[in-house]
Amino acid sequence: MQEFDPRRPTMRLAPKVFTAIAGLAALGLGWKLTAPDAPVHVVAAPLDANALAALQHAAFASAEAQPGFERPESIPVKVRPGETLEGAVLRTGIAPNDAHQVVAALHGAIDTVNIKAGMAFEAAVAERRNGRAGSARLIGLSMRTGPSSTLTVSRTFDGAMKLRELEEKVTDETKVACGKMEGSFYESVSDVGGTPAIVSQAAQLFSHKIDFSRDIHEGDKFCLVFGRKVTESGRTVEAGDLEYAEVKGQKFYAFDRDGPNGAGGDGKPQFFDELGKNIKGFLLRTPVDGARITSTFGQRKHPVLGYTRAHQGVDFGAGTGTPILAAGDGVVLEARRWSGYGNWLRIRHSAQWDTGYGHISRYAPGIRPGVHVRQGQVVAYVGATGLATGPHLHYEVWLNGTRVNPIGAKVPQGTILAGGELSRFKAQRNHIDALLAQGGDAVEDKATPKLALASLDKAKGPTLR
Repeated sequence: MQEFDPRRPTMRLAPKVFTAIAGLAALGLGWKLTAPDAPVHVVAAPLDANALAALQHAAFASAEAQPGFERPESIPVKVRPGETLEGAVLRTGIAPNDAHQVVAALHGAIDTVNIKAGMAFEAAVAERRNGRAGSARLIGLSMRTGPSSTLTVSRTFDGAMKLRELEEKVTDETKVACGKMEGSFYESVSDVGGTPAIVSQAAQLFSHKIDFSRDIHEGDKFCLVFGRKVTESGRTVEAGDLEYAEVKGQKFYAFDRDGPNGAGGDGKPQFFDELGKNIKGFLLRTPVDGARITSTFGQRKHPVLGYTRAHQGVDFGAGTGTPILAAGDGVVLEARRWSGYGNWLRIRHSAQWDTGYGHISRYAPGIRPGVHVRQGQVVAYVGATGLATGPHLHYEVWLNGTRVNPIGAKVPQGTILAGGELSRFKAQRNHIDALLAQGGDAVEDKATPKLALASLDKAKGPTLR
């Protein structure tokens, strides 16, 4: 047996070669993990939300272990006017080569050249440990590319950039959103999943019944029911029409009297109380929201002509361009220039009732004789055409061809459903009541997963200005 002498070099080369190769491989891998010019590796793979979260978490866990870097932080970024995508990414503090790599990874999936100002994304960035000099490290980037689609770029264990696309499934559902007033009506409805469009519909619906600035108090209950398209993660991508609204005990149910193909109908629902009575009167009291009465019906000294004569309408003071609403359902009878009235609009609501609107600055698109309009629809805009000293709406109500005082005129009450319509309405009402009986607790509208950063964000991450 050969005797071992530590002073003599061994002649067995295989172990030494193997050790050398292993050492070089380890050195190479360590260099790839920290080198700023790691290769770009683009992989397009549709994933469900859970798979994306798992992959991103694994990728970031590996990235966290990189020597010399802190834990990644999530940084929201918006592209500034005239800025390139690469320039926006650079503002996160990463190296130019990192920014170039991530933009290269996105190239092909999106147009990385013609970028619009305001485009938003989130970057996961790791700062160097102990204040050491050098650029921060880009760990990943996420941006929403559609209502239900998200692109993510993450750094893999070997330092490469991988592109993945998440396309969430979108389903239709009926949302029951109930809660209590905390802050404004908008904030309260938003807290239980209501979209801005739904808030607007509900606010307009109650505007003639409730003064939201004075009649609403903390703790007042409300419930809304509406259709929506929602992603797997619970984010609303599109809200449908309001189907039910309740505020302070006042309940309104949507009901389409005509149906999509009904005679003269446009498929849009009207709202009725529990007994089937239309919540709106035959004509609106005020065809301009928030306007003040500046002149009433009767004898007065004309501000332009200078002599006393009958004023056969009511004037509402409002700024030029303020929307004018149709006082009721009807057909446009006239839309023309008419003497001292300037631009004039007349709507026929029934065989007996017309309304007139004078001094208009312009008509709403599509308004012309013969067009059907709905109550509350914008039909024109306030102006000062004709004999007017300033912008205002001159509003008239006609009964059997004779002008009557719009204030206090005994116009017909709102529609009361009967017969087959009432039966259909009750079926719709019972359906809504069943949904309400099943619950409707406040829920938070969650956003699409963003690189699974929840476990990586620090308590207070930086925000780019």
